[in-house]
Amino acid sequence: MNVLGIDESGRGPVCGPLTMCGYLIDESKMHELKSIGAKDSKLLTAEKRENMAPLLKELADDFVVLKITAKEIDELRNETNLNIIEIERMQHIINIMKPDKVIIDSPEVNTPAFSRKVMARVKDKSLQVLSENFADKKYPVVSAASVIAKVERDAEIRKLHEKHGFFGSGYSHDEITIAFLKDWIKKNKEFPPFVRKSWFTAQRIKEEKEQVPISKFIK
Repeated sequence: MNVLGIDESGRGPVCGPLTMCGYLIDESKMHELKSIGAKDSKLLTAEKRENMAPLLKELADDFVVLKITAKEIDELRNETNLNIIEIERMQHIINIMKPDKVIIDSPEVNTPAFSRKVMARVKDKSLQVLSENFADKKYPVVSAASVIAKVERDAEIRKLHEKHGFFGSGYSHDEITIAFLKDWIKKNKEFPPFVRKSWFTAQRIKEEKEQVPISKFIK
């Protein structure tokens, strides 16, 4: 039986792409996958992820990585929400990889409903779909997808750092990221293309910049 694990990296940050990985492996090789030490990418150091990713890719029967840019996310969110955007990418991965079973790290709490949404979009109606919260912690095939997705996103972030300057992790809780965005909007008036302008963090920073100080009205 061919099992497909799907997970993403970069769902929440205000900067950079969202990367999604589909990792396909025959069930008979699951013990080898476990021996590599695949686990939730957030539980591994960056160095361990970088070292593990080539081993995971070599063991896989197939894998694919999809990247959704900040600009694409902003445009798509005008019409739908991030969960549907992810489901549509999952559908694409499933349809091209044709697994017997797929295990997904669900972004929704109601995992049975999420599975039904996925099933409604795939071609193979005999497909077994299992969606769970924190599936990357429980299923090595999803852990493998998690690691590769994270490594690929980290590589994209490094490229952006080289081109635009260091902006930290890209997450809203990162003080370096916030300082970078405030400085950028002060100098350029508009955010660069790698910033998710539809994110509350970006909107708040821009609104603060556009506010006219009350001192300008006092003589």
